[in-house]
Amino acid sequence: MSFWGPLKSIEAPPADAAHKLHRTLGWPHLVALGVGAIVGTGILTLTGVGAALAGPGVILSFLIAGAVCAAAALAYAELAAMIPQSGSAYTYSYVAVGETIAWIVGWSLILEYSVVCSTVAVGWSGYFTGFMDGIGWTIPKALAGGPDAGGLINLPAVGIIAVVAGLLLVGTRESATLNACLVALKIAALAMFVAVTLPHFDAANFHPFMPDGFFQHLGPDGTKRGVMAAASIIFFAFYGFDAVSTAAEEAKNPGRDMTIGIVGSMLACVVIYMGVAACAIGAVPVASFANSAEPLALVLRTLGSAGTAKIFGAVAVVALPTVILAFLFGQTRIFFVMARDRLLPERLGRVHPKSGVPVAVTIGTAIIVAIIAAFLPLAEIAALANAGTLCAFVAVGASMLILRKREPGRERAFRTPLAPLVGAVAILGCLYLFWNLPLGTQVRFFAWNGLGLLVYFLYARRRSVAAA
Repeated sequence: MSFWGPLKSIEAPPADAAHKLHRTLGWPHLVALGVGAIVGTGILTLTGVGAALAGPGVILSFLIAGAVCAAAALAYAELAAMIPQSGSAYTYSYVAVGETIAWIVGWSLILEYSVVCSTVAVGWSGYFTGFMDGIGWTIPKALAGGPDAGGLINLPAVGIIAVVAGLLLVGTRESATLNACLVALKIAALAMFVAVTLPHFDAANFHPFMPDGFFQHLGPDGTKRGVMAAASIIFFAFYGFDAVSTAAEEAKNPGRDMTIGIVGSMLACVVIYMGVAACAIGAVPVASFANSAEPLALVLRTLGSAGTAKIFGAVAVVALPTVILAFLFGQTRIFFVMARDRLLPERLGRVHPKSGVPVAVTIGTAIIVAIIAAFLPLAEIAALANAGTLCAFVAVGASMLILRKREPGRERAFRTPLAPLVGAVAILGCLYLFWNLPLGTQVRFFAWNGLGLLVYFLYARRRSVAAA
């Protein structure tokens, strides 16, 4: 028994057929799941936001943010290969620290995944509504946005969540295969962007490279500027690889596949982001697309490639749901494991005998996410996903270091190189980024976890399997 409550065994517990996931995913599926989660609205929007804060130095911001995420990814990879259980950071915290901290991490992940799914669904709804307007099928405003946007319900957002949930219900392997195809389409669109912009590359656009300096400081307008200021925002374009770690019980060869899936998707996305940002800056001056809501499409139009920009937008409509799929998948697996541990109602942890999918929890999660997307003011709560992610990353970095000390002889299919340094970068880097979140976000995050602790002590703690 830990000070923080009972510990969970590293070995996967024996599970009956009703609570056992099917091992159907290979490493290509997992890499595609990670890339599908990471490459989304971030690359389409944050390139402009970061450029406004750091100028051409935004390329360094991508590198720094990627380095912090890479440190967390290495910690995730070691733990995912060593602990063959679903549940991601929740499970690793349960094994390394104790049930109370695991609950806090799991409760934070519920917040992260739910808000991300809803936010991306609303973002997709905007793309879809514009696309439908373009072909003459206008969706009434009352049905195209929630009350905060002047409508009644965001029906397209609800619809895409229902479609993605339906795909997940068909089967994990089937939905992962479709996801891989859509990810390939998304990467092809970014490759098209690079092909169009590269001939226009002008090194003069990179001078001055860091007009606002390296370290974060307040500009004349009161905005935090500099390479590090941009990095703290761009960081949030990278998370999503953690969704891969929720699939540990569905990987055919967890020791190999989880490592390749997590580290491979993270490294691929760092290269993609830096390459796309470099091509955008090299093609046109930063000032021409800084702060644009659609910087990459704007760059293409500036270069006279309006047709390519339309294709780029159409691909976004088709491929953006991969982000929803990855996070909804991760969310259902977190709920599934917490239910199997009896911290949530146990019936939610049952899987369908044919598809191997936790049906009740998938449908329930989709309903919750759809309600958030349909009615709630996401602009005010979206940043909470960032806080939940940072909490999980800190927990994973700490769990890796704790288990290195407590279980030094344990077999590790993947060992993080320079583990003390990598763990410190993951923990301190994420704490620094959490410190830089808006105060309102921090307050809401602690309020959410205060509510979570009430649920834990009044309901979950006395019911859990580990406490029995």
